[in-house]
Amino acid sequence: MNTESSIHKKITAASLLVALGIIYGDIGTSPLYVLTGVIGDRNIDEMLVYGGVSCIFWTLVLQTTVKYVWLTLMADNQGEGGIFSLYALVRRYGKKLVIPTILGATTLLADGIITPPISVASAVEGLNMIIPNIPSVPIVVVILSLLFFFQRFGTQKIGTVFGPIMFVWFLMLLVLGVSELMYFPNVIKALNPYYGFQLLTKYPKGFWLLGGVFLATTGAEALYSDLGHCGRKNIRITWGFVKVCLVVNYLGQAAWLLHQGSDKLTGRNPFFEMMPHWFLLSGIIIATAATIIASQALISGSYTLISEAMNLNFWPRVTIRQPSELKGQIYIPSVNTILWFGCILMILYFQTSEHMTAAYGFSITIAMMMTTILLSYFLIYKLKWNKIFVALILLVFSTVEFSFFLANVAKIKERWMFLFFELFIFMTMYVWYYARKINNKFTHFVELGKHTTQIKELSEDDSIPKFSTHLIYLTKANNRNEIEDKIINSIFSKKPKRADVYWFLHIHRTEQPYTLSYDVSELIDDKVIKININVGFRIQPRTEMYFKMIVHELVKNKELNLHIRPDGSTKYNNEPDFKFIVIEKFLSVENEFALREGLILQSYFFLKHLGQSDEKAFGLDKSDVEVEQIPFVYHPSSNIVLVRNEKSNS
Repeated sequence: MNTESSIHKKITAASLLVALGIIYGDIGTSPLYVLTGVIGDRNIDEMLVYGGVSCIFWTLVLQTTVKYVWLTLMADNQGEGGIFSLYALVRRYGKKLVIPTILGATTLLADGIITPPISVASAVEGLNMIIPNIPSVPIVVVILSLLFFFQRFGTQKIGTVFGPIMFVWFLMLLVLGVSELMYFPNVIKALNPYYGFQLLTKYPKGFWLLGGVFLATTGAEALYSDLGHCGRKNIRITWGFVKVCLVVNYLGQAAWLLHQGSDKLTGRNPFFEMMPHWFLLSGIIIATAATIIASQALISGSYTLISEAMNLNFWPRVTIRQPSELKGQIYIPSVNTILWFGCILMILYFQTSEHMTAAYGFSITIAMMMTTILLSYFLIYKLKWNKIFVALILLVFSTVEFSFFLANVAKIKERWMFLFFELFIFMTMYVWYYARKINNKFTHFVELGKHTTQIKELSEDDSIPKFSTHLIYLTKANNRNEIEDKIINSIFSKKPKRADVYWFLHIHRTEQPYTLSYDVSELIDDKVIKININVGFRIQPRTEMYFKMIVHELVKNKELNLHIRPDGSTKYNNEPDFKFIVIEKFLSVENEFALREGLILQSYFFLKHLGQSDEKAFGLDKSDVEVEQIPFVYHPSSNIVLVRNEKSNS
């Protein structure tokens, strides 16, 4: 198992504060709506309240503490977490792990559209206690729209206040809970698992209340995804504080519910009802700030997820921007637009947080089940744990998560329109991954050594106009002795491309997140050179920048004799003469497809057309790039009978 970076080994007050600000937004704001979702419009009684709190507590123990904070955080990829980091660690041990990975990523993105509106709406609805019947929907729409608008500027400056705000938030949870427990300490007995068992087995339709209980742990998956921001030790230490605050607040809400003198909640939220009236406005402001931070963490996580998906060939290339100098902070305009549009539709459709809780949680149960599958491979093959012990762990979590899944299936009728969005994400990832595999099958490699003599002759043939001083091809061949046949055809066919130096550049995506290294192989002295650049899956490639840095270093170190030969610069222009060749495929009209292959490949080329061009995706400057189009023939048409008509004598 990879060790965490040195910065993540440090435990300081600042690092713990950063963890509070980044990690716990989703799970930390769940007291705003979880117990309300469990109680609903049911009659308030001891079995319902104690059973609900008991189930919430043991869900936090089993799912969040044991599975994620203890087990899953061990699956760090050089300090990075998340489903794609986990997949990168275990993909060599099972080809079928692709589907659980795609499902997990799909459902994480999909439920990301409902988390910001349900969190912000839950906080803003507290204003009803100050200004009755205030329209909360427009306020939520404005807050979310501003949040997404400011993504393009980054969060480097305001991010420094996230930790202190979340610390104040958790302190408020603790104080509110304790203030109720001081009057009704007996409610602590709700932590006994007996009450949870009673609720699930004896309360009418008690099992289906797990759909509401599950909302208490929906942020656990995001907790693992944010591992790289704070480190395992910081998360584990802060989770102890966060868990106490959450549990105490749930107990305080339970105490209020049992002693508020009414049979039903009737639209009230125990979280805000516990507050003294003089503190209510301040509490609503703090809650709103916490939900905005929670939404920000989820939005940033979605950017990271899509970025990793692109680098692991699960998503079409789209534009990625760096809004600040902060490492790892990115902004993806297309994802930002999709998330904003989805969030606004959610709040306009559901109107209230109560209605949203009825649709929330289904996707995250699937994401957690997929993580469990991948985690079992990690425990067996990377940590070398006993297979029987791992099977028992898998059985426990599978039983818990499948129970949550069944309880959440009932929510399909409230969220059926949501399935179209999830299907779109899943099909995009599925098509992109498998179409690239088909594409790679039809990539033919040849021995570069068989063509080096001819390349040298072409380079020295003055009768052919010089195409470029340095000619660089991007290649998929990681073997120094191989090259794609299409590159050889590009060099020699039609108008041969004469150059002084031929470079073949391979970008190798590593299983580690932040690798950036290279090696150089010289096949013909100062004439044919192969470069392999190893780029981590969390790094956006800047191929042209890397190449020029490598050449500069080779010249500076007087390697390959590049320092004594002309580089194409002149007295009119001191820049070296480089030309990159990018070879793109298009779907040939000659193809005849079976149904599956036809749908996959046609969808792939359609998505490729919508996405970012190869030269932009690889960080190439258009002025130094030439794109060549070649047809992709997967299954050529056959049995074509072309009949010649006899020429008429008349």
